[in-house]
Amino acid sequence: METLVYRFEQGQRKLGSTAQLVGVVSSGNLEVLVQAVDLQSACEIEISTAATGFGAIWQAVMHDFNQRWQLADCRIAINDMGATPAVVSLRMDQAIEACLEHAK
Repeated sequence: METLVYRFEQGQRKLGSTAQLVGVVSSGNLEVLVQAVDLQSACEIEISTAATGFGAIWQAVMHDFNQRWQLADCRIAINDMGATPAVVSLRMDQAIEACLEHAK
């Protein structure tokens, strides 16, 4: 297992206070847990992955995600079992959309 941690400062979009969990940890998939936490406008993402040695790819996917959402005061935990970058992006977007839906 490998753990990767990313932090993005000065986010603009806050989510509702309800935590959201999407996906399932299984071969080729992942789960994403999103929580609202006071991080002084930052977004922290911690990834636990069974697929080691893909840090550069994770960095690119997380950077792209941050550019799309610009989250503030948000902690995201990802448990990965070898999901492709497309599946990672899909699940992360799904989790954020669930948070926004519950915030209405």
